[in-house]
Amino acid sequence: MRSLQEIRDMAVAHKGSDAAVEALMPEGRTAEEIAALGDDRLLAEMAKRIFQSGFVWKVVEAKWPGFEKAFDGFHVGRVASLNDEEIEQLLSNKEIIRNGQKIVAVVKKAQFLMELAGEHGSAAKFIADWPGEDIVGLWALLKKRGTRLGGNTGQYFLRFIGKDTFILSQDVVRALIRESVIEKEPTSQKALAAVQDAFNGWQRESGLPLAHISRLLSLSVG
Repeated sequence: MRSLQEIRDMAVAHKGSDAAVEALMPEGRTAEEIAALGDDRLLAEMAKRIFQSGFVWKVVEAKWPGFEKAFDGFHVGRVASLNDEEIEQLLSNKEIIRNGQKIVAVVKKAQFLMELAGEHGSAAKFIADWPGEDIVGLWALLKKRGTRLGGNTGQYFLRFIGKDTFILSQDVVRALIRESVIEKEPTSQKALAAVQDAFNGWQRESGLPLAHISRLLSLSVG
């Protein structure tokens, strides 16, 4: 397994300069900033990720003001308590994407966030305080308890709220295979633990956020 500096050198060779690589590093938020977001913003981001999954992202973005209005600003309590009649009204709302399964999934996500808030005081603070050295554990929790938050959907949700996480994109997986961390796309707990260990090692070496390490791996592929 190469050092992160060697991987960075590969990324720089592909992009032409260190400045070009730096310009592509994702921004994040501190734990305090994430905790201050409010659970409504977590629900909004979860909803956006699920509606963008398998759909054109630009279309979802263009309709997003309609989503905010239709879901009452993603107030967690109100969305969690939507009844069948109100869900039917959403299915006829032309300001949003009228996908019944995804609309119901947003309701279930609101219920999930309410559960976390009941257990920990705030879902946002719970996620903010989750340790980066076990980020795959947070993925597992989102997959188990949050409807349609498995796979890359949960990973992108965390990235877009500013939580430091790596993302197992196709290029990152190819880089991890190249570095002999895994042999194929990681799906088992053992493989995901190996990935986490590799990222933890690169983070100890460099002091960089997991998100930056993830992007460097991706850029090193070309």
